[in-house]
Amino acid sequence: MAHQWQGVLREYADRLDVTEATPIVTLGEGGTPLIPAPALSRRTGADVYVKFEGMNPTGSFKDRGMTMAISKAIEHGAKAVICASTGNTSASAAAYAAHAGIQAVVLVPEGKIALGKLSQAIAHNAELLQVQGTFDDCLDIARELSANYPVHLVNSVNNDRIEGQKTAAFEVVEVLGDAPDFQFIPVGNAGNYTAYTRGYTEELERGITTKLPRMFGFQAAGSAPIVLGHPVKDPETVASAIRIGNPASWELALAARDATNGYFGAIDDESILDAHRILSAEVGIFVEPASAISVAGLLERSEAGVIPAGSKVVLTVTGHGLKDPQWALRVAGGGEVTPTVVPVDTAQIAGVLGLSPSGAA
Repeated sequence: MAHQWQGVLREYADRLDVTEATPIVTLGEGGTPLIPAPALSRRTGADVYVKFEGMNPTGSFKDRGMTMAISKAIEHGAKAVICASTGNTSASAAAYAAHAGIQAVVLVPEGKIALGKLSQAIAHNAELLQVQGTFDDCLDIARELSANYPVHLVNSVNNDRIEGQKTAAFEVVEVLGDAPDFQFIPVGNAGNYTAYTRGYTEELERGITTKLPRMFGFQAAGSAPIVLGHPVKDPETVASAIRIGNPASWELALAARDATNGYFGAIDDESILDAHRILSAEVGIFVEPASAISVAGLLERSEAGVIPAGSKVVLTVTGHGLKDPQWALRVAGGGEVTPTVVPVDTAQIAGVLGLSPSGAA
């Protein structure tokens, strides 16, 4: 009989802080595909796989942490949760809170959230407030509200979020049979970089794997505080999901980098959008721009000679392209894609396509 995936809390209950007293709030998150990427393997000489987290219920990796955070919030008696978000966290918190029957309050920076994510939070009946400031301002306020008012914080400063997100590393190991040599990941608040490191470390300690992957994290050049070594006051990038100037998990991420002989790099917006097109057109995976930075990072590090031929590489792409689809309609140089208009005429359409009738000389 086929196994029905039950969500990460039930699938990995032996490795998470859940008991019979924990109410499991799940939408079936996790179990996302690890997809071989021959086109990227050909470009780099490595053995490349893509962990497609856009296949989670709300279209991003945030669901892994949110199932844990909302379940534990309910266990602790919470009637409302709050988060700051560049978009994906708000969508996830709103969906899981709706499923649990509690209120979600989300704070997003005004004018800095993709329409797909904004619409998700509203559809799931969150109390959504657009703050006239940055994501970092939103997180400061969310922390203050949770400290002084009866709302439960579900940002990744909450360790429950990191615990849920580490399950992605378990899934990679299950498919590959060992940890990869390199794990590439987008870095915004840096919680996922920390979570994957924790997951891989636990698998090594359990004797399931033989090594820790080198953790390679990438920030957008206009929003690269970890790479620069100081907060960025007004971060700017097309990769809205990682437009964060003062990451909440900064110190944890630095410790994770040191533990894995890892690396943080910065990628400019043009290279991110180039990688976005490569992933869509050559691999068949549609992601939001922030996710494509994993691909851009791989191409950059491969060109730098850091990725040995034959290395096993996993790229995590964190959010579905339908979250922020406008970038797919841009062509190189910033123009807009214009579909070709044709009449209702088979022969003319065949001519436009450069086709000749079957059997024609």
